[in-house]
Amino acid sequence: MAKLHFGNSSCQIEGVYVPVADVNLAAGEGVYFTHHVLLWKDPQVNVTTMPLAGGWKRLLAGMPLIMTQAVGPGHIAFSKDDPGELIPVPLQPGQSLDVREHLFLAATSNVEYDWFQTGVWFTTQNGNDTETHYPLGVFMDRFSAPQTPGLLMLHAAGNVFVRQLGPGQTILVKPTALVFKDPTVQMHLHFERPGAVFSGWGSWGNRYIWLRLVGPGRVAVQSVFDRIEGESRNIWRFSYATEQVW
Repeated sequence: MAKLHFGNSSCQIEGVYVPVADVNLAAGEGVYFTHHVLLWKDPQVNVTTMPLAGGWKRLLAGMPLIMTQAVGPGHIAFSKDDPGELIPVPLQPGQSLDVREHLFLAATSNVEYDWFQTGVWFTTQNGNDTETHYPLGVFMDRFSAPQTPGLLMLHAAGNVFVRQLGPGQTILVKPTALVFKDPTVQMHLHFERPGAVFSGWGSWGNRYIWLRLVGPGRVAVQSVFDRIEGESRNIWRFSYATEQVW
């Protein structure tokens, strides 16, 4: 079991199959979280609605408009109610982290939240019907610790693996497997396909749609990932992408 300290508080990661973050809050120190991940708490822990001046941003970014905060003293525990791995990420002053949507569990109250558009998309066409797909989601969440150290807790499916990319170094990952990246890591689509049997974007079954990540910085990938919506359809247009033909 991993135990982390922040301020005068601590967080104990418990369990393996469906892990739990057991937070022991000191008096006056707090965390914020999405309401559905609260597992249990001591009666004296004060849980209230978190005032969000930029609440509409969280709604747009796929996070609930109403966030919840808890202030100590006392214990409070969080669980995503799903098998996987719970990842505590310390944030140093001035450090930020870009996180794929719906992986956020909780964060210390001094961690700030924002969002940005991924800019990664492709459009499929069937006759006169077109549909735009966002393999990473339309938005990504960005968490930052502006002045004091903070702790960010994420929940990912399966196991999580972290890769440190050097300047200009790249890695290809399934878009739905990305957990987080440093803001210094750039990303775009990458297509791989066999040239011998190619006669249209949707005419063969062994085409690969990748997310190319370019360092420097950290990249975290989860071992469980979803199928990309629209992957096997006829691709008409797409955001900037590189390509490799076998």
